Amino acid sequence: MSEVKVYRSLKKLQEDLYAKNISAQALTRFYISQIQAKSDLNAFVEVFESSAMATAAAIDEKIATGQPLGKLGGLVIAIKDNIVYKNHLVTAASRILEGYSSPFSATVVERLLAEDAIIIGRTNCDEFAMGGSNENSCYGPVKNPFNPALVAGGSSGGSAAAVAADLCMAALGSDTGGSIRQPASFCGIVGMKPTYGAVSRYGLIAYGSSFDQIGPFTHNIEDAALILEVISGGDAYDATCSSRPAIAYSQQLQPSGTYKIAYYKNALEHEGVHPEVKKACEDTINRLRNMGHTVEGIEFDELDYIVPAYYVLTTAEASSNLSRFDGVKYGYRAPDATNLEQTYKLSRSQGFGKEVQRRIMSGSFVLSAGYYDAYYSKAQKVRRIVAEKTHQTLRDFDFIMCPTAPTPAYPIGAVSDPIASFLGDIFTVQANIAGIPGISLPLYHSEAGLPIGIQFMAGRWQDARLLAFSALLENNK
Repeated sequence: MSEVKVYRSLKKLQEDLYAKNISAQALTRFYISQIQAKSDLNAFVEVFESSAMATAAAIDEKIATGQPLGKLGGLVIAIKDNIVYKNHLVTAASRILEGYSSPFSATVVERLLAEDAIIIGRTNCDEFAMGGSNENSCYGPVKNPFNPALVAGGSSGGSAAAVAADLCMAALGSDTGGSIRQPASFCGIVGMKPTYGAVSRYGLIAYGSSFDQIGPFTHNIEDAALILEVISGGDAYDATCSSRPAIAYSQQLQPSGTYKIAYYKNALEHEGVHPEVKKACEDTINRLRNMGHTVEGIEFDELDYIVPAYYVLTTAEASSNLSRFDGVKYGYRAPDATNLEQTYKLSRSQGFGKEVQRRIMSGSFVLSAGYYDAYYSKAQKVRRIVAEKTHQTLRDFDFIMCPTAPTPAYPIGAVSDPIASFLGDIFTVQANIAGIPGISLPLYHSEAGLPIGIQFMAGRWQDARLLAFSALLENNK
């Protein structure tokens, strides 16, 4: 067998597995050693060494006996620490779930395992997926593989950093307002949020239930398409999951002709956009035109309203979703509580971090009797307007292009103001509000060598078209 190496393509890995140039067990041991060697990045919360090696051994046995592997056979993949895996710990990066072992697996986990993927471990994230820098974690911040002094992005920063640093071949994250696409941009990899309802949320610890969606991080579009093909499709356990049958995305990566693409003129002129991000977008526009595509600038008048509306709605949903964590049934329980009321109060105040407490309080406030109409009802109206305008634009155009994030990765500790942090989501929350697919592509780097992702969004259920277009751009770098 040849020496174990980093793989950035599942197709190449499977060729070597079938040729017996490498074993799945040797591959898994290699990635475990990679995680240990780069533990300073703080990307992983836990390595599932025992179960991962058992899966790898089963794959080697299949190859030895001539049995075909599943679609993801040998793929070493990590899962965000808010996706449950039976008989494995999960905490959503919060003290409130300290010591909690899940009695069941998320649907996406079951589908990965059914296709012979190797789940290597769980990755660090912002607590309950609330944050855009992965600094709001009880395990500490994740460091960017390009520069450890910088954030990896959030909330799925551990997943993005793990893939970018070659600690695994792919990872799953969750995206409520950009939590896959923004860290993918900061870490220079592919990150996709599918259409809302395309992937089951059963077994995903909820933040904002009408916004959350699970999606993949990969080095290439082909692997992203194949993972999405495996994890998508109807699920009786999730009422928000569409009953549409799974699509063979990996077989539909051939683009058809030229496309019509819109970009927001006021987005590129926004005061918060870094000059190098603006230049990357302008270069992308010119490149698309040179490839024969039609690219037109349009105005998006609601740009400054979408972040406030998004945070009103998601904090409202979070205040409801997180009410179940009370220190009574499982997880952290305050040791100094002497009665039931103190158990609730102390467990929640000690178990939740500051950002989570802030969002629970904000959500409770906007749902309260005196402020419901002033905030929550208005935010729902803004959501409808934004969704309708987005769907109208995507009837006229094939895709919408904009920056993934307004800046490249920034230093750890540099952004302490919550409002400033929220504005980092200004270009990503639209896809969640409208329920459409969005993808961040690693197309550029800053002068300092930091990745700059470009985002493309498509109409609802146009995930296959979005992936095919992304493959076109990937092949014409």
